Amino acid sequence: MFDSIPSHYLLIGSTIMAVIMGSFVMVIRLRAQKKPVSTKKILIPPFAMSTGALMFIFEEFRVAPLQIAEAAALGLLFSVVLILTSKFEIRDNAVYMKQSKAFPFILVGLLVLRIILKLIFAESFDVGELAGMFFILAFSMILPWRIGMLIKYKKLEKSQIIA
Repeated sequence: MFDSIPSHYLLIGSTIMAVIMGSFVMVIRLRAQKKPVSTKKILIPPFAMSTGALMFIFEEFRVAPLQIAEAAALGLLFSVVLILTSKFEIRDNAVYMKQSKAFPFILVGLLVLRIILKLIFAESFDVGELAGMFFILAFSMILPWRIGMLIKYKKLEKSQIIA
């Protein structure tokens, strides 16, 4: 499918898209801190992102089991940082994400690290395989983060009802 396009063009294009998508996500996350949180708002992103797994229908994006494990482990490691920095607070009788000055820097740092890793691994992997690995990494980062957020949110919501 991508055989007719030189791999360095695919790498440049996918890196530019990663920066655009990362910037878009960062803007959305920072704006979301100004609105109350709900279970739906926490759970929709991983469900929406899960549709991206359809990419694995195509042979070009499939990766070996060891690569799946490596990408998932790195995603889980990244998720720990996000879980630890995602905090909630009660304002105006509703639950909000607590604004953190470090959060935008963490998101940018994760994006930059991801791009650096992509450029390093571009020499060793086909562009499609690399896309598959980075999807797994991103999903393995977002799913535990959102589950961690949901647990924290439910605890705070429950304490608010009790109080």
